[in-house]
Amino acid sequence: MPQMAPISWLSLFIIFSIAFMIFNMMNYYSFTPSMPKSSKNVDSISTNSLNWKW
Repeated sequence: MPQMAPISWLSLFIIFSIAFMIFNMMNYYSFTPSMPKSSKNVDSISTNSLNWKW
């Protein structure tokens, strides 16, 4: 059974590494986090007074 040349293993490693990094970058940059759209939560947080009872 013939063995694969080391340069072939190296090129396979490089190709799969680049494909893996491209796949991860596409998944990372395609995600858009949802922002809170209503300002009601911000108003309720700002109206709460921090009166300490000590």
